[in-house]
Amino acid sequence: MFLKKCMAISLPILLSITACTESDNNKPNAETVKLNTLFDSSWQHYLDKHPEDASYYGLGNDELNTRWNNTSTQALTEQAAYNQQTLDDLRAIERDQLSEEDKLNYELFEWQYQMQVEEFQFNTHLIPITQRNGVQTQDDFSNFVSLNSVEDYEHWLSRMEKLPALIKQKITLMEEGIAKGVVPPADTMARVPAQIKKQLVDDPESSLFYKPFKSITKDIDAKSQQHLQQKAKEIIASRVIPAYQDLYQFFTETYLPACRESHGVWDLPNGKAYYEYLVKYFTTTDLTPDEIHELGLREVARNREAMDKIIKQVNFEGDFQAFIEFLRTDPQFYYETPEALYEGYLAVSKRLDPELVHLFGKLPRTPYGLRPIPDAVAPDTTTAYYNSPAADGSRAGYYYVNLYQPETRPKYEMEVLSVHEAVPGHHLQLALQMEQGDQPDFRRFINFTVFIEGWGLYSERLGHEMGLYKDPYSHFGQLTYDMWRSVRLVVDTGIHYKGWTRQQAIDYFKANAAKTEQDIINEIDRYITMPGQALAYKIGQLKILDLREKAETELGKHFDIRAFHDVVLGSGAVPLKVLEANVENWINSQHKETAG
Repeated sequence: MFLKKCMAISLPILLSITACTESDNNKPNAETVKLNTLFDSSWQHYLDKHPEDASYYGLGNDELNTRWNNTSTQALTEQAAYNQQTLDDLRAIERDQLSEEDKLNYELFEWQYQMQVEEFQFNTHLIPITQRNGVQTQDDFSNFVSLNSVEDYEHWLSRMEKLPALIKQKITLMEEGIAKGVVPPADTMARVPAQIKKQLVDDPESSLFYKPFKSITKDIDAKSQQHLQQKAKEIIASRVIPAYQDLYQFFTETYLPACRESHGVWDLPNGKAYYEYLVKYFTTTDLTPDEIHELGLREVARNREAMDKIIKQVNFEGDFQAFIEFLRTDPQFYYETPEALYEGYLAVSKRLDPELVHLFGKLPRTPYGLRPIPDAVAPDTTTAYYNSPAADGSRAGYYYVNLYQPETRPKYEMEVLSVHEAVPGHHLQLALQMEQGDQPDFRRFINFTVFIEGWGLYSERLGHEMGLYKDPYSHFGQLTYDMWRSVRLVVDTGIHYKGWTRQQAIDYFKANAAKTEQDIINEIDRYITMPGQALAYKIGQLKILDLREKAETELGKHFDIRAFHDVVLGSGAVPLKVLEANVENWINSQHKETAG
């Protein structure tokens, strides 16, 4: 799962200036100039209104790096009006006067803004906190900003001073959500008080916000270090802890009791329409929730058949449920300590990179590293996630792994998880996208979940071609992960469209996948919290697999897997219909080359 921590509300768009389209002898036409001007102005607006994203991508400045995103009701309403105006300005441009490349940029820009406009009407910005992300873990943002100089630390201190205002904004949004009946399920929100409590410490040096000040870079002199540390302790004691005390009181006494007993978004105002919107947003298709539910049932059946074959292969005496219980409970499949589990992930990661040259013609320059998921959120989050690198090269990409309760983290899942989150999955794809030099800047950051997560799931299949999954249990782990994403299609639509209960979804998951119960519960709570997002994986993977099969069939002996992958990744994240057009154009070009 690709997780960009700083994105806490709404659906992100990142936009930038486009290089003008010119012929050798002519200046860009008027409509191209208008398009480039709009891209440029929206980019500047985006950075100003989303300073956290500017910092995350290494694009901040002395002013932006001292601010949080403004999430007041007024700011969000003004942003919605800006989005509509930008969409109107875009549509005033004569699209048929643009080059083919700029027509595509126009289309992607329009799609993102249209989605923003549609999303705002459902008022889901009034749910600013989930058990996976929110102001209760705001300290974690220090992991994604530069802290290499006195100036950097001063910027972070300035943000810490502004934390009470940010928390007040979140409380105001939640109050409005209560008034409008836009509240999350109580079952998932019950996890949040313990997260807030981690911020309520007696000693400022024990605060999660003080962690960056315990190991200040040695490039900063001792006197300055002491000054920064003292200032941090003062801010934590006088502003940070009291603000979280207010949040804890509001959350436990007012908000949690107001949360709903149901789990699906169907129970929100205009909830079914909202879910239909989310299906469109996350899959970029016209598939209905019912069609996706049926597709999920078929994929579950297909994976089950393949898993049954492995059970026979290992001569296991017992049925499917007995085999799953064996995998969940036998000590041979688990590390005993978090340290041993982490070393195991490191060993797997070192085996991946050398195999990439056989499958890709172009590889990213940016490296990636491995990090544990922070202890404060590990019990309430999933097995792993990936965070992309900074655009300015100041931060590598990072693959985060969950070391909480290692006895629930099976060894046979580590290979498939690593190819999804690191390479050839998220890191390879997102780093290549960020390194594109011949595309408008907004294309370097644009987020189409169906492409990004579809590629990650497709990459799990590539593990076979990389020489992984030699052990039948590792192969079963790969099938477990494919089953996991197939189950998602069933339970996500079930919960949010068909009225399934949380327990009904957990039971279906447990009956069809070998993941541990701890993981399954966290996963179901994730789908409850992030409706529709889980659909993107399988929908995107199936499209890439279909396009590969088509290319292999049509090109025969002339099919080149490295060239195919370079085409799939060459335009960055795009909607599925654009990906399909790209691959079909490549197939046609290969036909012409071989015919010539």
